[in-house]
Amino acid sequence: MTEEQLRALVREEVAKHLAATRSTLPSTAGLFRADPAHARFNLPSVEGSACLIEPAVLCNHCGYCKSYGH
Repeated sequence: MTEEQLRALVREEVAKHLAATRSTLPSTAGLFRADPAHARFNLPSVEGSACLIEPAVLCNHCGYCKSYGH
């Protein structure tokens, strides 16, 4: 078996596995919305303001300060 044949076989098996997994799992988009760990606090963000977590730098709107830090 050549390296290219082995790579093709691995790609095929991974594709089969992913297809089977996707058909049996619920949509992850719904899980993230339903999980309170992914909720965001309603904090105002001002363009050019200091970061609430690290005040020495400007806010880059990452959202970390609006979440539980997960």
